[in-house]
Amino acid sequence: MNKEETGIRKILRPSRIWTDCLPFALILGVILVFVGSILEELAVNFLPVNYFFGKIVGNMDVGEFVAMYATFIVFWILYPVFVLIPKYNRPMVKGLAFGKGRNPVKWILIGALLGFGTNGLCILMSVLMGDIKISFNSFSPGILLLFLVAICIQSGAEEIICRSYIYQKLRRRYKTPWVAIIFNSAFFALMHVFNPGITFVSVLQIIIVGMIFALFVYDFDCLWAAIAMHTTWNFTQSILFGLPNSGIVSAYSLFKLDAASARNGFFYNVNFGVEGSIGSVVVLAIPLVILIVIAVKKGEKTDLWEGKVYSKRIRARLNEAKTAAEAKEEE
Repeated sequence: MNKEETGIRKILRPSRIWTDCLPFALILGVILVFVGSILEELAVNFLPVNYFFGKIVGNMDVGEFVAMYATFIVFWILYPVFVLIPKYNRPMVKGLAFGKGRNPVKWILIGALLGFGTNGLCILMSVLMGDIKISFNSFSPGILLLFLVAICIQSGAEEIICRSYIYQKLRRRYKTPWVAIIFNSAFFALMHVFNPGITFVSVLQIIIVGMIFALFVYDFDCLWAAIAMHTTWNFTQSILFGLPNSGIVSAYSLFKLDAASARNGFFYNVNFGVEGSIGSVVVLAIPLVILIVIAVKKGEKTDLWEGKVYSKRIRARLNEAKTAAEAKEEE
């Protein structure tokens, strides 16, 4: 066994760079979130985004809520700085592209239906078990469409941070994909720990759904399926049914919450909504298990880093090992 296969190198990939190690990857993720949050705050405070959307929908409170989602566009703008400028990160952007089997429409639709179905099931069970009562509020197709687009921007921003940037950095460094799958999901949960009403169960649920999103990338090379599921989960919960989304209640919804139990139910958390419930953990565990089985049986569909080596030192060592092996075969 040569030196490349001994010790710590058993768990590291030849394509790795030093900023891909777990602490640095997470720190860079924090920097990306921090800088994006500052830009988002500047956009809200110094640009008339709230007023702009308020005029569009005819209601300043609703406009402010649309702007809360839409201003996540700053992360889409900031993303190329972290991905396109460092040349060794540029393969990450392939995850957003379509073609050659990448991001097939089938899996995008499945992701969208899964987000709507899992969240809708939790809401239905909450109603049937008497934890909440909802009633029709108002129907405005224009506002619903505007919210769908804005929530796609917000959900997509979180996905490119977690399932493109952090996931791919960890995937490039570590031979086992589970480091990337688990730790990008933990980072995703960390992004929500300051949301109102956060609990241990809601953190667990966010980690589970984060792993589902990551497995869409690993199993099917479909980042947009993760974006679609993330979007429809948030849209269903917040805009269609007017329930707390990560503890935040929308200023507009198709239906509205009339009453909620004073105590947490199996499918509903009083402060955090359905995604803070044990029931949502159980419901989401089903697609998670299915995706894990697919991952184990079929493996990774597309490895962006296969055959790539960015370190001159590692490339030289691999060439030496190859030369030594060839010389040994000739003997």
